[in-house]
Order: sequence, then C-alpha cells, then structure tokens
Amino acid sequence: MRRHIPNFITLMNVFCGSVAAVFAVMNQLELAVFFVFLGIILDFFDGLAARILDVKSDLGLQLDSLADVITCGLVPGIIMFQLLGMSMSGGWNMDISPEAANDTFWVGLKLAPLPFVGFLITLASAYRLAKFNIDENQVNSFIGLPTPANALLIMSLPLILLYQNNDILNSIILNQWFLIGVTLLSTYLLNSKIELFALKFDNWSFKDNSQRYIFLIVSLVLLMTMKFLAIPAIITFYILSSAVGHVSSRT
Repeated sequence: MRRHIPNFITLMNVFCGSVAAVFAVMNQLELAVFFVFLGIILDFFDGLAARILDVKSDLGLQLDSLADVITCGLVPGIIMFQLLGMSMSGGWNMDISPEAANDTFWVGLKLAPLPFVGFLITLASAYRLAKFNIDENQVNSFIGLPTPANALLIMSLPLILLYQNNDILNSIILNQWFLIGVTLLSTYLLNSKIELFALKFDNWSFKDNSQRYIFLIVSLVLLMTMKFLAIPAIITFYILSSAVGHVSSRT
C-alpha cells in the first residue's frame, strides 16, 4: 500500500495542473497561479514521501515528469499566451467575453500569431523533462533551470500585475518585447548547461549545506521586502549563487 502513496501525491499534482490549465484558459490567472503553486508543493512532497518510505520507482520518475509537463510546462505556456494577448489589447484584461477575446487575439479575420510564442515555454519544458529522465548526472544538482523554478518565474508576472500596484512595472510586463524576451530566456535557461544546486538536504549541518541555508534566508528576506517582485530576484540569485558555488568548488 505504501508504495502507492508517492504516486497518489503525484496524481494530485496532475489534478492541480489540469485545474490550473482550465483557469488559465478562462483568463482567471490568479486562480491558475494558486493551483500551480499547490502542484509544485505536491511535486516536492511526492519525492520526499518516496525517499522516506523507500519506495522509489521508475514508474514514479516517469509519472513525476508527466505531471510537471502539465503543471510547470503547459500552464506557464497558457499564461504567457494570455499575457502576450493582453499586451496586444493594450493592458491588463480579465474579461473573458467573446468581444474581449476577439479584440485581443484576432486581427481582421486572422488569429493573431504572437500569443502562441508563449508555448515555446511548454515545448522547452517538455524537452527538458524528457532529458532529465534519461540523464544520470542530475542527482545532487541540476543542469539547466528546473521546470518548477521556471514556472514560478512565469507565474510571478500576473501576480506582480495584480498586487505590486506599480504603473512602471505594469507597463514593462505588458510590453510585447519584454514578454518575448522572458519567453526566449525561459526556453534557454530550461535547457542550458548551467549547473544549479538542488535543495536536497542529506543532513541539517550548516557546514555541509551553507549554500542552501544562505539561499533560503536571502529568499525569505526578499519575499518579505519585495512581495511577488522577489520571485524573479530569487531565481536570479539562485542562478548566480550556483555559478559562484560551482566556481568555488573547482578552486
């Protein structure tokens, strides 16, 4: 019975990702982000449960990646699709009426192609997860940005629009070129050769986990002071601290 517990948690991740996709398509981005966050939390606990119960399996590994394709690949792609559509319509728009959809995504009688650029995130996420499943070198570290971290980066954009209440930030985020740049950066980071540390603790010693503890403390301070704007800052700090740690370990 216990061997099914991690897989059940993973399936709940699939459920959260599916619900998030529905809300994202309906342009209810706040609810979509909530269910993605919940799915990411479940993604952490399924692996933790597998280690505690000592029931790791190839099935669990494949199922975990399939869940992440939905929660951390498809949904961020849909959200970027919606944001690019909003950038075309001239601003933040939570209206899902046919008229609003027409104004946002249609030009004359042709469907506007620009919003579909957002699905490059979905393609890059699926490719990364497939590589991860056959890569034996990503046990204690990651090569390229993990899909949950990338999803958090994309999820932060509608949250900043909703809660930071800053006209300058809003104008930047709803700029087409900024969104295209974020999309291209996201696809690159997911499949880059950058080595990033994993937040896995073999013990609670500060000496053995100093990089992880410092990262968590800095992240907490940033969240308390910058709210949702902290998420891109944390992802940037994660990449930079990993690079510094990698260089230090070689010297």
